[in-house]
Amino acid sequence: MNLENHMNRRPSCRDFVISNVLATCAIICLLLATEEATRADSPAAAKPQVQARVEVEYGSLFEFYKDLHSHPELSFHEERTSKQLADKLRAAGLEVTEKIGGHGVVGVLRNGNGPVALVRADMDALPVKEQSGMPHASRAKMKDEHGRDVDVMHACGHDVHMTCLVGTARVLAALKDRWQGTVVFIGQPAEERIGGARRMLADGLFRRFPKPDFCIAQHVSGDMPAGTIGYTEGFALANSDAVDIVVHGAGGHGAMPHKTRDPIVLAAQIVLALQTIVSRETEPVEPSVVTVGSIHGGAKHNIIPDEVRLQLTLRSYSEAVREQQIAAIKRITRGLALAAGLPEERVPEVSVAAENAKATYNDPPLTQRLMRVFGAWFGKDTVKSRKASMGAEDFGLYGRTKDKIPICMFWLGSADPKRVAGAERSGQPLPSLHSPLYAPLPEPTIKTGVTAMTAAVLELLGKH
Repeated sequence: MNLENHMNRRPSCRDFVISNVLATCAIICLLLATEEATRADSPAAAKPQVQARVEVEYGSLFEFYKDLHSHPELSFHEERTSKQLADKLRAAGLEVTEKIGGHGVVGVLRNGNGPVALVRADMDALPVKEQSGMPHASRAKMKDEHGRDVDVMHACGHDVHMTCLVGTARVLAALKDRWQGTVVFIGQPAEERIGGARRMLADGLFRRFPKPDFCIAQHVSGDMPAGTIGYTEGFALANSDAVDIVVHGAGGHGAMPHKTRDPIVLAAQIVLALQTIVSRETEPVEPSVVTVGSIHGGAKHNIIPDEVRLQLTLRSYSEAVREQQIAAIKRITRGLALAAGLPEERVPEVSVAAENAKATYNDPPLTQRLMRVFGAWFGKDTVKSRKASMGAEDFGLYGRTKDKIPICMFWLGSADPKRVAGAERSGQPLPSLHSPLYAPLPEPTIKTGVTAMTAAVLELLGKH
């Protein structure tokens, strides 16, 4: 049929039927979507109330955030921070218990029978000297575990996480007619040292308090615009192991190396050989990282030392790859030492830190469920899928107990959208988390964080 004939053709009865059927289907879909959004018991129906409450709370939440940011504390030393958080949760009407697994805080908000949701925020800061230029920038100093005076900064957004935790507690306490069950809010210490979750669990977190049916958390992102949300299904963050290697040798004069067993040369060989663990021993489709982050040996130009010390970080997703990495390190270091002429009793010492992070695996059904809710609340264009990261978090431990509780950690955009756009144009990356220049944009980051976490709880505990 040519175009002219097609344009001049009269619509047939069949055309009218098809057109009417399509129109009717579209109307039905629209009505169903409208009904879901406006139903009194739908989580989306609570959106205006939640947003209004967040607006009311924002002023005091911002002041709390500034106080936390100005008074950061290192891992295992969160004494003031935990007290401030406990007081805020207690004032919101929660049953609060302090000193769980160290400085951990647990606040329980009960609202009748129903599921239990755990909402987690971390509390510790980093040994970083802040250079953000913010009016409330940290000038704090503390002694680290070695007794050294160090600058301290909330360079990973844990102050934002705690602020959102308090905001969510306040909003849910004010909207009890919208949900039923129990919410367990926790302030976790020592996330940066990958020890807080393990210690809270060992201190009876799931025995002394209501055991959760779901565990959820959020974490700021330094490269996502404030007001946006990111997510990763399945493996989201990696196993993390800290490994120390002591390379032994036989020291002596730098002008007489033939009378020594040089540990610096041996350490250099080890560093290079370790690269083959990923490139030649690990299946190419399996994520694996072996990084030597520190090497120390010797004290003077012309002295060959007795030992060299190396510090490594290992990253992986599967337990099999993790075990392979550690076994390969022990095998390679021993083999090179023996090849260098060292006796068996002088082969390198390889020690793996007892406190390590297990991979964070976001339960796919739970993640999909929450992202649908976030899409309805914030718009689908605001919720972005992100690639998995080889960074580490100990939040994953809450899903690795014998009960296999489904967990989900989502990303909270915190960067100024104008700076994000500028970085995309110039190709220059924004300051990352752990940078002394990291400066989250409090508004709308805090408002988005409180609203998103509240929406998540209403979805899981709402009166559907």
